Amino acid sequence: MAYLAGVERAEFALVRDAVEVSDSQLSKQAATLETAGYLQITKGHVGKRPRTWFALTPAGREAFETHLTTLRRIAGGR
Repeated sequence: MAYLAGVERAEFALVRDAVEVSDSQLSKQAATLETAGYLQITKGHVGKRPRTWFALTPAGREAFETHLTTLRRIAGGR
């Protein structure tokens, strides 16, 4: 979620490479986040090649910000 918080949307391969996980690991985590309402998964094509894009939903962005705030509090930050 941290990677997606900084962008409007990102393509599957870009996220996979950024977080250094396998395709199957990313697919499983993405499905879990989508079920929770935190992630929107969009499938389409670029030319004839299939592509998958991820975008945080408003609920996903809010959950991520809440998580960061909690971590900062725990660490003694603001």
